[in-house]
Amino acid sequence: MDKLKAMQLLVQVSELGSFSKVAEQCGTTKSMVSKQIAKLEDALGARLLQRSTRQLQLTPLGDAYLQRCRNILQQVDEAELHIQDELQLPKGKLRVNAPMALGLTALRPAISAFMQQYPDIELDIQLSDESLDLIQHNFDVGLRVASRSFDSPYVGRVLTHFDYRICASAAYLASHDPIRRASDLKKHNCFEYTYFRDKNLWPVGGQGIAISGQLKANSSVFLLEIIKLGEGIGFIPSFICQNALDTGELVEILAKTRKPKMTLYALYPERRFMPPRLARFLELMAEHFKESGQA
Repeated sequence: MDKLKAMQLLVQVSELGSFSKVAEQCGTTKSMVSKQIAKLEDALGARLLQRSTRQLQLTPLGDAYLQRCRNILQQVDEAELHIQDELQLPKGKLRVNAPMALGLTALRPAISAFMQQYPDIELDIQLSDESLDLIQHNFDVGLRVASRSFDSPYVGRVLTHFDYRICASAAYLASHDPIRRASDLKKHNCFEYTYFRDKNLWPVGGQGIAISGQLKANSSVFLLEIIKLGEGIGFIPSFICQNALDTGELVEILAKTRKPKMTLYALYPERRFMPPRLARFLELMAEHFKESGQA
């Protein structure tokens, strides 16, 4: 038995005072309406209506139950309206976990655009280069950048791709041995990013090159600033170093040498019904990177 439907019929019967009128309004039969009310009474174990040849009248229990039915049905209507409102103009809090470097560079204009388009969504963004568990830390979505596939218990959506750049300052290159092939990097002061999966093995030149250097750091943005000062060479994602290359602060090395691409993923717990605010966030992120030429 559809109890909500039976509640709706009870409300209509109380308002119209007739099984026939309710049946006509609902496009069904009088007997069907009567049977639904009878099933509701059987399920409750109480008489709700007094039936006579002339009229239908609520019992005291029926009258009390009717008021509660109206409240319940009103709450159902409000819940459905809330969902419709959310679908049209999402609201609420959205917790996002993203890499520090991404958040300080390529993600900023995307977040700005999202805030302007959805002013009723409250963003809580946590930047960290550590791979935090989404459910454990109560995140709705996590952005992850990786140069190779990885296992995850979460649903993954590809947002865009980035390149790697091997870069140094012109001053560094002018005062050190020339770099014509990947193996030449072994002779140079190459910096290591702490959270890089391959550690000191840069995936360039086929089998990769084991680099060594004076500096290791857990921030690619920090490494970039030291590279600008002419202290060494970095293997840096394009979304971090592209502006410095465009302005001439840095010079790209071995531009034609094969290097892996990085993929930006959005990870989120699997849900039967995705919250509209999360759906809009994923859509805008993908669209932003597509329009910026990075997708």
